[in-house]
Amino acid sequence: MFRPIRRKKKEMDLDATKELLQCSRRGVLAVNGDDGYPYAVPVNYFYDRNAGKIYFHGARAGYKVDALRASDKVCFTVYGNETIKEEEAWAPFVQSAVVFGRCHLLEEGTEATEILKKIARKYYPNEQLIDEEIERSGKAVQLFEIDIEHISGKEIQEK
Repeated sequence: MFRPIRRKKKEMDLDATKELLQCSRRGVLAVNGDDGYPYAVPVNYFYDRNAGKIYFHGARAGYKVDALRASDKVCFTVYGNETIKEEEAWAPFVQSAVVFGRCHLLEEGTEATEILKKIARKYYPNEQLIDEEIERSGKAVQLFEIDIEHISGKEIQEK
């Protein structure tokens, strides 16, 4: 169902791909938008490697929510670990992880609050700030969950 990477020598192994997904701070979520146009937006996220899921938060209403209600199929991409090789300093190497899956909205509750805290721990320096922020704006936040169906990773040379 998902296409294999065409240039096999550029393919990253699955563990390295998951590590990139775990360590990156931002990803780009692509959904099926209006009139067949894709809609892609950067998001902060949390990758739960054990559960095989990606979580992020956003507004309760808007383009992204409308698009996901129309079609739950998504693509999520992160990239990083840029390196410069001395022999080709003009062409940096970048790793990328591309995830395909299905995204749905999570209901409020204890589990959703715990997931929101996991996302926040990635970005906030301490628990006190996390608790304060969730108390202040947690009720206005919608949580999203991507059930991962396929992951691939590759090293790209920017030329």
